[in-house]
Amino acid sequence: MNGGVKIRELREIGEFEAVCRLFDDIWHPAPHNPPVTMELMIGFAHTGNYVAGAYDEGGTLVGASVGFRAADRTLHSHVTGAVIGRGIGRALKSHQREWCLEQGLERITWTFDPLVRRNARFNLVKLGAMPEEYLEDFYGKMADAINEGDASDRLLAVWRLTDPVKPGEPPAAEVLLSDEGGWPVAKEARGGTVLVGTPADVERLRREEPAAAAAWRLAVREALGGLMKSGWRVVGFTERGEYVITTG
Repeated sequence: MNGGVKIRELREIGEFEAVCRLFDDIWHPAPHNPPVTMELMIGFAHTGNYVAGAYDEGGTLVGASVGFRAADRTLHSHVTGAVIGRGIGRALKSHQREWCLEQGLERITWTFDPLVRRNARFNLVKLGAMPEEYLEDFYGKMADAINEGDASDRLLAVWRLTDPVKPGEPPAAEVLLSDEGGWPVAKEARGGTVLVGTPADVERLRREEPAAAAAWRLAVREALGGLMKSGWRVVGFTERGEYVITTG
């Protein structure tokens, strides 16, 4: 058992069908927009890629992850979904890491929405993965209950398995973008290290205050995306929900 669940690679049609149902329950996608098709999962599993499921003690599928091999001894983790609040995502990432090391792979990459604070904290603080590229509207229009109505900007996270990065929070950092009353406010920040804030709950904003969610998308794209494209590096994530970015 890993984190209270049993994780194993998947091989059977019924297992892939269960993953599709789980992902439907998580994202509620339009019929033409599933996170991954069953046919792709079958193809990935058959050709030695990563398709794994997490099962609770009763044998119920509560999480799954699908990834494929990429260049430079890398696994690209295309999609991971799990029941929230039970540590299943962490257990899946741990299993994925062990699988990669057994296969001689050195990195895992994946994309995540820079506005979703809990995912940023999980990726940067708990795992030690670091964003290395800002991808503007990477997937185009996404028709699901979580992302619909927003541009699909993403950060490319890179988890270096043989030399994990330990994030930190330099004390001299100045705030470049802050959350004030649920809206982004740009600041004048000088120096080699700055902080770019995130909304407390962008998914709620999309439902209840779409104008604020849209303002956050553009503000973070300009601040975080602009700096990364200019050569600045993300080196951490604060307890207040801010990316730590430096020129060093």
